[in-house]
Formats: sequence, C-alpha cells, structure tokens
Amino acid sequence: MDFFERQDQARRGTSRLVFLFGLAVAGIATAVYAAVWLIFMFSGAEHGRTEPAFWQPDLFLYTTAGALVVILGGSLFKIAELSQGGRAVATMLGGRPVSANPSDLDEKKLRNVVEEMALASGTPVPEIYLLEQEDGINAFAAGYSTKDVVIGVTRGCIRNLSRDELQGVIAHEFSHILNGDMRLNLRLMGVVYGILCLAIIGRILLNTRGRKNPLPILGLALVIIGGIGMFFGQLIKSAVSRQREFLADASAVQFTRNPQGIVGALKKIGGLVQGARLQAPNAEEASHLFFGNGIASSWSSLFSTHPPLAQRIRAIDPAFDGHFPEVAPASPGSASGWSADEFVSGLAPAQPAAIDPDHFMTQAGQLTPGHVRQAQSLLANIPEPVTSAVRDADGAVATLYALVLDPDPAARAPQMQLLSAACDPSLVALTQNLFDQLQGQPERLRLPIIDLAIPALRYLAREQYAQFMRNLQGLIESDQQINLFEYTVQVILRRHLEPYYEKSRLRVNRYRSLQPVQEDCAVLLSALAALGQTEPEAIAGAFELGVRQLDLRGARLQLLGSQDWDLNRVDTALNRLAELSPMLKKNLLFACAHTAAADGRLEPMEAELMRIIADALDCPIPPILEAIEAV
Repeated sequence: MDFFERQDQARRGTSRLVFLFGLAVAGIATAVYAAVWLIFMFSGAEHGRTEPAFWQPDLFLYTTAGALVVILGGSLFKIAELSQGGRAVATMLGGRPVSANPSDLDEKKLRNVVEEMALASGTPVPEIYLLEQEDGINAFAAGYSTKDVVIGVTRGCIRNLSRDELQGVIAHEFSHILNGDMRLNLRLMGVVYGILCLAIIGRILLNTRGRKNPLPILGLALVIIGGIGMFFGQLIKSAVSRQREFLADASAVQFTRNPQGIVGALKKIGGLVQGARLQAPNAEEASHLFFGNGIASSWSSLFSTHPPLAQRIRAIDPAFDGHFPEVAPASPGSASGWSADEFVSGLAPAQPAAIDPDHFMTQAGQLTPGHVRQAQSLLANIPEPVTSAVRDADGAVATLYALVLDPDPAARAPQMQLLSAACDPSLVALTQNLFDQLQGQPERLRLPIIDLAIPALRYLAREQYAQFMRNLQGLIESDQQINLFEYTVQVILRRHLEPYYEKSRLRVNRYRSLQPVQEDCAVLLSALAALGQTEPEAIAGAFELGVRQLDLRGARLQLLGSQDWDLNRVDTALNRLAELSPMLKKNLLFACAHTAAADGRLEPMEAELMRIIADALDCPIPPILEAIEAV
C-alpha cells in the first residue's frame, strides 16, 4: 500500500466515522423521544388523562431537534476549539513550547531528533511541546495537516529514553503524520465530546428542584442515554486507535531499521512504575492520540485505545518473553544515550545522475534509514552561525533575507539598500554576516535551512510577519524577475506561515474528479513546462506529456502562455488542487513529474521543485537520495 492508498484509507475511515456518528445520533434522538414520551405518559396517568399514542410527530420533532442541537453543537464547539490544530491539543494537555535553542540537554536531544526526522521525511519541522509535569513515558502528534502539526512528549519520555529509543517513538509519531491519522483523531475527539454533552445536560437537569418537577427524571434519562452513547463512542474511538497503532509501530521500524529503538521504549513503559500514564485532567479525552496507553487500563480490551504492550512488542520482536525489566526514573538532565558528537559529518558531492519520474513518485510518504542519515549529515554541515541564527526569530528573518541576496555585488547593492531603509542596522549587519557564511556552501543545504527557520518565524508578531514578507518580496523582485529558488522560498513560507497569521479554513477532499479543476491543472502544468524548457516546441511537448498522464475523460487542456499565469495564479491553483481526493493527487503529481522531466529524467533541481508542489498538496516527499548521498 503506497502513501496515496493509505491517505485514501484514512479518508474512508473518516467517512465511516461520519456514518457511525449519524447512526449514534439517530439512536440517541429516538431514545430521548421515548424517554420524554414515557414522562408524559406517567404524568398524564397521575392526572387521570388518557394514555397518549406513542407516535407524536410534534413531540418527536422537538425532542429530535433538541438532541441534535446538544450533540452537534457540542461536537462543533469542540472542533472549533481544536481548529488551531496541534497547538490547541498541546495547550489543553498542559504542554509548553520547547525553545528553538534549548539549554536543557534532554530538550536538546528531543529537538535534534524531531528536526532530523522532519528533514528526512520531507515535512516542515513541527512545533515541539513538552508536558513538563508528566513523569510517564509518552508522546503524541496532533494537527489537521503538516502545516499545524505539533509533536508533544512527556518529561518522562525524554528523561528515561536513550536517543535510539526516542528516535523510535518520534518515528512512530511521524508515521501518524504521514499516514493521515491526525485529522481523524481530532474528529474523533469532536464526535465523542458531542455525545458527552448530552450526559452533561442530564446532570444539570438532575439538580433542578420543584414540586412535581419532571426535569430530574428527564435528566436521569439523558445521563443514561448519554452514557450508552459514550459507551459506543469510546468503542469506536478505541477500535480506530488500536488499528493505527500497529501500523505506526511497523512504520517506525521501517523508517529507522532499528527495531530495538521502539521495542526498548515499549519495554521501559512496562518496567517504569509510572508507565505511560498521564496526570493531565484532559488525558482521557485525548487518550487515542498518544504513543502509549495514558489512562488506567480498561476492564475490557474493547475500550483500550492501545494494544497490550506485550502484543505490540511481539509484533516486532517475536522472541520477547513478556518480562519487563524494572526501570528506575532517570535524573533531570541525564540526556540518556546522547552525545552532540554523534552526528554524521561530510557531504559527498551531488550526484549528476537524474531521477526517473515514476520512481520519484514511489517515494511519497516513505522514509528510510538512508533519508535519516542524510538528514543528520545535512544538519551537521550547516555552518554553526547559521544553525544558531535560525533558532531565533530575528536570526531566522535575517537568514531568509541572506538566502535570497544575489551573489552578484552589483545586483546585491540595491537589495542591501532596501534592507537598510526598512530594517534595524543590527539586523542588516546580521544578514550580511549570514550571507558571508552561506557563500560557497552546497545548494542542497538551502531548503533544510528554510525548514529549520520556520518554527522560529511562527513566533513573529503579526506586524513583524507582515513586514518580513514585504521585505522578502522586495528583495526577490529587486531584479524584476523570479528564479526557481525564489519561487520555492515564497511557496514554502506562504504555505507554512500564513495559517498562523491569517484565518484559513480547513481543507477537505472536495473533488472526486479532475473535471471541476481542469483550469487549475492547466495553470500548474503550463508553469512547470515553462520553468523546465526554453523553446516553444519543447514547452508544448512537455505540457502534452503531462496532460496524457491525467484521466480527463476526453477533456482537452490548453497550454497557457507566460502572460496567462503568474505566482499568484499558481498558488490559487495549488490551493484548489489540494482539495482533490488522494488518488487524484497521485495522478496529478505523476503528470507534474512527467512535465518537469519531459526528457524522461528529473534533474535534481526539478526534483526539488516537485517536492515543493507535493508539499503544497499535502503529499510530503523525502529528499532525493539519488541526487544527494550522505556519507
């Protein structure tokens, strides 16, 4: 099963969840109607009135509407509360952001592992939150997409695990990111909370007073009905979660080729007195998000959000004897099993061989130990002043300015004048210093540097962000043209920063056919053909090659001239195309790859452009190992 099939499976899982939720709501509404009818019947009998007929259309309408308002209202409230994505979940659980440049060795180990896994998987570096008061070994990934994802870990996790074990846990969480589990997990929280609201209303009505007041009876009925609804809601949540945990464990082993990493973490959970348990008041609500079972064990495995530890370990290590060695809690700052000297150093020269576009597409959503080693090598070879700068908001701003400065002194002079007029002198000096540091460095370091800078850029004030983007745009346009790298910078920053500063709606898989987005396909393929070719005949040929990869059922796309598309129109097209179903995204990306590689080969820079387009479509593709090899 490839990345797109896993994404499609996750989408179908969401559809099944909606169906089951609809059945639950229908059953609950019917039960509420029956309870109200019984109250009316007994109340009428006390006053000598005739027993009412069971079917009362008006009563059914009112009770159903009331139940729907409570359940749907509660679900929409929770979904709105979680609309900020991973940040909302991490804050709800009592987490705090981990500094971009932490002094604590445990936190430094965590940040390094998360950064290398992000660079290896082709996703932006997520925000990292620490559950400071939690001594159990646990972690979670939460968000609606890679744009708002958060990795959260407990203090016990980073204090008690070695670097290999922590890498196994983080790889497990990245599997949830790549397999499309996060959005489904957040929707599960909304569904279950909506049903819970019915029981909450029931408890309120139970406490009402008054002679011959029927509301406490109705409250009792709602508590019972809500409890039954919660029973089935928990059943659904647990079943969905258990199924995904086995896949994430297997993926973590595939990503790291080190089964003892995740096995060691699971064994330590079993051997630690605290285990994976959480103390946060909202732990139960988010229990299905975590690496380990964070709440008390259920009396029935049907309600467990995670498979038993021994079962998970044996799925990876069949020889496990079921014994969990006792684990003594580690002391603060121990940074178990980690040293700053572990990094791989030295980059081999870029390989000139091009990449077959079909093979390129098989790497979507995949991650291998080679990618992890390559990420470690890239991190180790970024100049230290740049690494330090990108972990601070002002330094990250200066780094992005430095990346788009022109190497030609004559072209760079007006750019520096623009910065001098718009920025503080210290920021201008830092930009110049970072520009000097970056000269002579391999071009392949540029995208990882941008990825590392994004977390710090997210903490700019809104006015600072707006000024930063204006200045960056001015630097890029100072020579009246936009090259491929400058376009890439703009796409990455708009995609991964705008959601933090601008109100944006959640994307859904709205399109099940390419017919409604034909013009957007034409814009994207026309832009790719023009960026990769120079002669009109070659541009037309590249465009037609891409069109043939699409299943348009007889429709005919027209090649657009350069005057008919620009960056804004490409962005608009990508935003609409991001709402395609997963399998249609696969077709589109195949078409883009063949357009970019009209000569049958995808050159390294073209491959990087394809990675940016894939990222915009929520289809992360790791760096190309054939083009860049870590030693």
